[in-house]
Amino acid sequence: MATIDELERALGAAVRAHRVARQLTRAELAELANVSLGALRNLETGRGSTTTTLVKALRALEAEQWLTTLTPPSTPFDPLALLTQREQEQHRRPGPSRVRHRRAPTP
Repeated sequence: MATIDELERALGAAVRAHRVARQLTRAELAELANVSLGALRNLETGRGSTTTTLVKALRALEAEQWLTTLTPPSTPFDPLALLTQREQEQHRRPGPSRVRHRRAPTP
C-alpha cells in the first residue's frame, strides 16, 4: 500500500503531466488557476497542497472530469429491498427445522 507522501507525489505528477501536455509553464497555469506559484509547485511536487488548489488547477487545465474518477458510482438505497433480501436469505439458510412436540397428558 502506498504512503500518503507517495500518493501526493503521484497526484502532483499527474497534474504536472496535464500541464506539460497543454504546453503551459507553472507560472502560466498558476495565473490561469488563480493560485500562487508556490501553491502550484507544492501540488506538483507532492509537498502538500489543498483540495482548492487541486480543483482550481484541474479546472484551468480543463481536466475537471478527472475528479469524477475519485468518487464511487452512486447507487440508490432502498431499505425495503434490503429488508426483503435479508428475509429471503434467512429462509434459505440450511439447518434443522423446529418441530413442536406435544406433551403427553399427565395422569
